Amino acid sequence: MTPPLTLSSLPLFPLGSVLFPGGVLALRVFEVRYLDMVRKCRQAGAPFGVVSLTQGSEVRQAGAPEEQFSDVGTLAVIEQLDTPQPGLVTLLCRGSQRFRITQRSHLPHGLWIANVDHIGQDLPVPVPDDLKKAANALAQVLNTLQQRDPDAASAITPTAAQLDDCGWVANRWCELLPVPLALKQRLMELDNPLVRLELVGDVLERTGIAQ
Repeated sequence: MTPPLTLSSLPLFPLGSVLFPGGVLALRVFEVRYLDMVRKCRQAGAPFGVVSLTQGSEVRQAGAPEEQFSDVGTLAVIEQLDTPQPGLVTLLCRGSQRFRITQRSHLPHGLWIANVDHIGQDLPVPVPDDLKKAANALAQVLNTLQQRDPDAASAITPTAAQLDDCGWVANRWCELLPVPLALKQRLMELDNPLVRLELVGDVLERTGIAQ
């Protein structure tokens, strides 16, 4: 068995959202601990880790409980960085590989870092016939978003190959559906992309989105 790839001292950004592989994440960064982190990541061409919060808030507040977050997250690769004004950085990032935290530590200035093992990419699995309606409905939604705002980060035009890939279709639906954060996290952690899409398909049928 091949040992998992590891990464030491990965900087973490705990958020009230789940980043999926292939997903787009837009951020406004103004806390000192993260301004320094994103600049260093950008200069080094290195990713940072996005993990979903289970306690605490994205912005540190006096007297607030310490941040707690999930053990599984996704690497965020910075694709665009702008500084519209001093003390503010805007980012456009893309989710790449998932990881599992093996050890974490909190630096004095508030930044979390972790040693992580990489989780393998989803295997390509064609969308079965009984789930084609989920892929077709996704194509319609993405087309509508594209027409409304062609410049938005979420305005993507999927390829035929992406719409026939269980993992890709499931991940994009997970980003769009208004389901609890804990459920999104569990779906992201699933190793089987077909099972992930089947569960998403159940949600779409219950809500009447894809009949």
